[in-house]
Amino acid sequence: MKMKRTHLPLNGLRVLDAAARHLSFTRAADELAVTPAAVGQQIRALEDMLGVVLFRRTPKGLELTPETEGALEALRGGFLKFEEAVQSMQAGQSSNALTIAAPRDIIAVWLMPRLADYAKQHEGLNITLIAADTPPDFTEANLDIAIALADGAGDYEGAPMDDALYVTVEGPNGGSEGIIGWPGGCAEVESPALRVADAGLAIAAAANGFGRASVPALLANAAIADGRVRQIGGGEQGKKGYWLIAPAPQWRQKKVKALVEALTA
Repeated sequence: MKMKRTHLPLNGLRVLDAAARHLSFTRAADELAVTPAAVGQQIRALEDMLGVVLFRRTPKGLELTPETEGALEALRGGFLKFEEAVQSMQAGQSSNALTIAAPRDIIAVWLMPRLADYAKQHEGLNITLIAADTPPDFTEANLDIAIALADGAGDYEGAPMDDALYVTVEGPNGGSEGIIGWPGGCAEVESPALRVADAGLAIAAAANGFGRASVPALLANAAIADGRVRQIGGGEQGKKGYWLIAPAPQWRQKKVKALVEALTA
C-alpha cells in the first residue's frame, strides 16, 4: 500500500540515513545533535510504522538488513533532491552571483587575478569572497564553492587545482638557513626559526631573509617568477594540495561548473 506524502516519516528517515552511514547510533546522534537514545527511539518508531527490521544488533555493532540496504539508494536520492530544492530557493543562488570561500593567501596571490579575468568574460557577475582557512558551513554562509588546502575533497564533491607539489624557497640573495614553519607545511618543524599563520606569510618571510620555507608551488610560482624569492632544488610531493570543493547540490549548478572549468583549465 502506497503511503501518502503527508504521512512520510521524514525525521525518522533522516535518522535512518545517518545511522546507516555511520553504522552507529552514537555517531548518528552526534551528526544530528541529538542523544543516542533519541536516535534509537526514532529507529524503533520507524520499524513499527513500516513493519520491518532496519538494523541487526550484533556483538560487532550494527548491520543493515536487506530491507534497509535495498532502500538506501532511493532514500539518499530523495534527500539529494530535497537539498537541491532548498538550494534553488535560497537567496543569492542566481546565475549572476557567486560566493566563494578560500584561504586569504590563495585569494591574494592566485585567485584574485583569475577571478578578475573571469568576471570580464561574464558581464554582470557579482562575486563575494570570504577569507577562511577552513570552509564555513555552506548553507549558513550561502556558499557556492570553496577552496581548501586538503588531502582530498572529503565529504564534498571536488576537483584538484594542483598536483600537491611543494617547493623550498628563500630570499633572492639567500639569507638564514633556518626553517620557516606554518600549519600545513610539508614537514612538521619542532623549532622553526619563525612560525607564521599560512603559506603566503611563509613566502613573505623567506623573501625578507628569515629563512627557508616549503610551500605549495601553486602559491610560490608568482613570487619565484618576479624574483621576490628563489627556489632551492626541485619540488617534492606534499600531503595536501588545493581543492575546489562544494556539496553536491552546489557542485551541480551551471555557474559552479563553469567556474571550476575555468579555474582548473
